[in-house]
Parts: sequence; structure tokens; C-alpha cells
Amino acid sequence: MSTPAARGASTRLPLSTALAFSATSLPLQALGIAVAVHLPAYFAGNIGVELAVVGAAFGLVRLIDVPIEPALGLAMDRTRTRWGRYRFWTLLGAPFMMLGLYMLLMADRDVGINGLMTWLLVMYLGTSILLLSHQAWASTLAKSYDDRARLFGVMMAVGVAGAVSVLLIPIVMERMGYTEAEGVRTMIWYLIVLAPIAVALVVWRTPEAVTRDSPDARFRLRDYVELVFDRNMSRILLADLALSLGPGWMAALYLFFSRDYMGFTSGQANILLLVYILSGIAGAPALAWVATRLSKHRTVMLAAVAYSLLLVSLAFLPKGQLLTALPTLFFTGFMASGFNVLTRAMTADVADDMRLRQGKERSGLLYALTTLTSKIASGVGIWLTFLVLSATGYDPKAGSGNTPEAIEALMLVFLVGPVIFVTIGAVCLVGYRLTADKAAEIRRQLDLRDAAILDSAAGLESLTGEEHAPPTRS
Repeated sequence: MSTPAARGASTRLPLSTALAFSATSLPLQALGIAVAVHLPAYFAGNIGVELAVVGAAFGLVRLIDVPIEPALGLAMDRTRTRWGRYRFWTLLGAPFMMLGLYMLLMADRDVGINGLMTWLLVMYLGTSILLLSHQAWASTLAKSYDDRARLFGVMMAVGVAGAVSVLLIPIVMERMGYTEAEGVRTMIWYLIVLAPIAVALVVWRTPEAVTRDSPDARFRLRDYVELVFDRNMSRILLADLALSLGPGWMAALYLFFSRDYMGFTSGQANILLLVYILSGIAGAPALAWVATRLSKHRTVMLAAVAYSLLLVSLAFLPKGQLLTALPTLFFTGFMASGFNVLTRAMTADVADDMRLRQGKERSGLLYALTTLTSKIASGVGIWLTFLVLSATGYDPKAGSGNTPEAIEALMLVFLVGPVIFVTIGAVCLVGYRLTADKAAEIRRQLDLRDAAILDSAAGLESLTGEEHAPPTRS
């Protein structure tokens, strides 16, 4: 059995390269927070667009965006350019995101649902291109089982830094006397400036080697069906869906629970939320390190159990005591940060397995599938959460004026939903078989086959005198 050192120390990615490559996570995570928390309220409350129009625009755009992901993933896997495969798409995604953000910044109350949807779609298209190319590129950049866990951990930690940076903008500007609308507009300008800087750093400092497809590989529809129903990939997709629904359920009810059950003020609730997010800076790389010792899927299962126990403990904390709740929120966020990191690192291992079996690169399409699970979770999560809460008799407008029975029901809904989904996510990984040793053997066979393809291409060139483009390296 191989040791952690033997499984990839010789091909370990330098930390400087990992940090530079992770720069794309800065605008992506910052944008995710801005869109989820501030943009809808900005258009409805500050610009004056009707609430129904804002809700319909954001909801419909997410539905329209869903089928775009697999198409982008398929296109990325079939791309070969002089600039590389995923480097090309990274350069393409940033301008779309920046254009969408700029046009949203310029929008006024007469923008209407068509205008709002158009520029949201442009922004989301750029975001999807950046996200998919970043994750797929990571799967080819880090070669070994352990190094992939490390790289995705670094990407998550850098992304959390981006999310925190954009959250601080309205807080600081409010203290300086600026309005809420001015704070949001500054956030958008910050994202427009940050995106090209981050992409330029990634493109400049990160190498890319475009893998060659097997000469006898052909397009077959059953190959794509095999991606979804593969024994390991199907477990990742189901687990990722459940592990996204759990924290998403918690997020949807967090302010209600913090205010009406725990007795915190709005300011205290936001402080705890910031601690929860910040904990990912420590949690993502720490859990990635644990995965190099324990394996990725077992670490996800362990983190899910710990997350559930920590979440349940909130019900037993004294009400209104900020300092008492801080450690619990920190370690809950610490555990949750490992879910996405490790399932994405596991997807990279499956991409190797698929390339060995099918002879073609499938990373882009596989990451499109995992992105779809997150989008489905975000789309279904709020609807399902509020549907269950409404059935309990709890009234958000009444706040702490709800009956004791309604407040108790709020607590139960807040805790039970995430625990159920996160537990389902852990159970989905029972029977996962792509272990570190198997991943290392797959990588060894791929390296041998890639070398043989290169030798064959070189031999053909020497016989015919024709030039065959080598793998792109920068």
C-alpha cells in the first residue's frame, strides 16, 4: 500500500503556483455573496424595480442557465488552441462577467424584466465559464490524489477571502456615512476591477498541459450516459446535492433563527455569519490535509457528522450570548467548508478514470454536472425551506411575537432539515471505491499512455516531415 508521500510528493504543486492559480476564486466567491445577499435587495429597495419583477428575473435566469452548463463543459473538453484549453476559456469568461456587472450597475428603475434578465444572463454566463474552466483546469494542474485535495483546499480558502473582502465594503462604507445603495455600487465596481486582475495573474503564473485524446477515441452518446451513472460519479453527484441543500437550508432560516429563537440582534447575527464564512479559510485547507491521511470521501463523512452535532448544539446554548455562540458557528463553518472542496477534488480523480476508460478529456463536463447540483440546490432549497416553515404556523413578520409553539417549530425546522440532508450526503458516499491507491494506479497508466501517444506522434512527424502540434505548455 502506498504512503501519502509516495502518492504524489514528487509531483506536488508549489504553493506559490497554487496560490496564483486560486486567484480566480476571489471574484467568483465575492460575486456569489454579492448576488445572494445584496443585488436582489438593491434592485428592489434602492433602484425601485418591482419586487415581483426582481424575483422573477433572478429565478428565471437560474432556470435558463441550467442547460448552459453541460454545453459549456462539453465545449471546453473539445477545445484545443495555441493558448491552451482552459486558459482560453478563462480569458473568455472574464469579459462576459464584467460586461454583465457594468450594465447592471448602469440599470435604472425602467430596466424591466427583459433588460434585467439579459444582463443577469450575460453575468452568469461569464461566471459559469470562469467557474468551470477553473475547476477543470485544477483537475489537470494537480496530478496526484493528495495534491488535488490540497489545491482545492487552497482555492476554497482564497475564495473565502474574496467573499469576506466584498462583505466588508458595505460595512465600512456605512460607518463612513455612505448610503446602502452607494455601498452596493462600490461592491460592483470592486468586482469589475478584481476580475481582470485575478484572471491575468492566473494566466500569467499558471502552466497548462493539454492532454491528448486516445487516437481511437470517438464520440459516443453512451459515454456521456456513463459519466452520470458511473458508480463513483453518481455518488459524488448525489452527495454534492445533499451537502449543498443542508447548509443552504440553514442559510435560508439563519436570520429568523438567530433573531427569534437565539435572541440576537441583527448586528450580532451578521457578526456570527461573518465568523461562519471566515472559518472556511482555516477549515478548507485543514480538511484537505486530513483527506491526505484519511481519504477524501471518509473526511467528507466525518465532517458531515461533526457539522450535524455542532448544529444541534445551538439549541442548547444560552440565548443572546454572542461569545458563547462564536465557537459553535466557527467550527460549523469549518466543517461545512470541506464539503465542496473535497467533492470537487474527488471529481478530478473520476475525470482521470474516465479519460483512461474513454480515451477523451471529460473534466469540463464532469464539473458542469457538479455545478448543476449546486444550482439545483440553490433553486430548490429556499422554496422547500419556506414551504416547510410556513406549514408550522411561524410568521416572519411577527418576529419574536410568534407563539412559543411557533418559535419552537422554527428551531426544529432550522435544525432538522440540514441534519437530514447532510446525513444523506454522507450516506451517499458509502461504497465509494476510488481510493488513493486506485487513483495513483490510474494516473500511472495515463502517464504511460500519454507518453506512448507523444512517441507515436513524434515518430509520424519524423516519417512524414509534417509538424504535429505538441501539448500546449506555458
